[in-house]
Amino acid sequence: MVESLGDKVTDLKEGDIVIPTFLGECQECENCLSRKTNLCLKYPVSASGLMPDDTSRMTVKGKKLYHTFSCSTWSEYMVVDTNYVVKLDPSISLPHASFISCGFSTGFGGAWKEAQVEKGSTVAILGLGAVGLGAIEGARIQGATKIIGIDTNERKRIKGKAFGMTDFINPNEYDKSISELVKELTGGLGVDYCFECTGVPPLVNEALQATKMGKGETIVIGAGSDPTIQINLLPLLFGGNLRGSVFGGLKAKTDFPIVVEKCKNKEFQLDELLTHEVLLEDIDKAFELLKQPDCVKVLIKL
Repeated sequence: MVESLGDKVTDLKEGDIVIPTFLGECQECENCLSRKTNLCLKYPVSASGLMPDDTSRMTVKGKKLYHTFSCSTWSEYMVVDTNYVVKLDPSISLPHASFISCGFSTGFGGAWKEAQVEKGSTVAILGLGAVGLGAIEGARIQGATKIIGIDTNERKRIKGKAFGMTDFINPNEYDKSISELVKELTGGLGVDYCFECTGVPPLVNEALQATKMGKGETIVIGAGSDPTIQINLLPLLFGGNLRGSVFGGLKAKTDFPIVVEKCKNKEFQLDELLTHEVLLEDIDKAFELLKQPDCVKVLIKL
């Protein structure tokens, strides 16, 4: 909820409910005017922990604190540029809204906006956390006829089906590679689109090899700790496509309000995302919960 405003803010008022994003959109720069990217040049992703003027607006006992991706959502109060928030309809479920600023919407946008999956397409998703489940939802809404979910947690079979998954692969149950298993489910051809949502470097290569020769598209969404990967060049040389995606290609002011509207209209199965709840003062428990394979989304309550 907006508590106070700067003198130059005209599109919000005190008491408005907003949702923060880590991407801004000025709607004027070269990138904002392009259909090819959602990375605004004026309001970029901030990894410095500081505001645009290189200062922090938060302290505890006189010690400077840093802003996480321009938002600082793990705090009772935040100072944020208006370009990093989207106004919500007050009728929207706030727990549901808290799930879509990243994670689920990143996966959904990957299928809906970034790849623009066509009706009748075949799709595979590696990793069925919040991002992967969002990709399943996006593929379903776009009309994909075969949606293959891939995860080593057998219980994700049920979770994936709730979002529209048609087939499930647990790689631990087979001696074959993921790409081989995907091709077995697609008549040896591979899928039209493959979304890598784990951030595990070797799986990028598996995702690439699981797509159709000459036209398959692999979208890397998962962020891992290793910045380097090894790629088999043959799928690329034979016309395959490999690209990355930030926030599912969603633009904060142009596209994200559409996602918010879908959330308000209950077009998403967001209840299926919630697995745990903790109080803000117990937030350390949330990090431990994230290590559990069945954890999808933890709701932090004030």
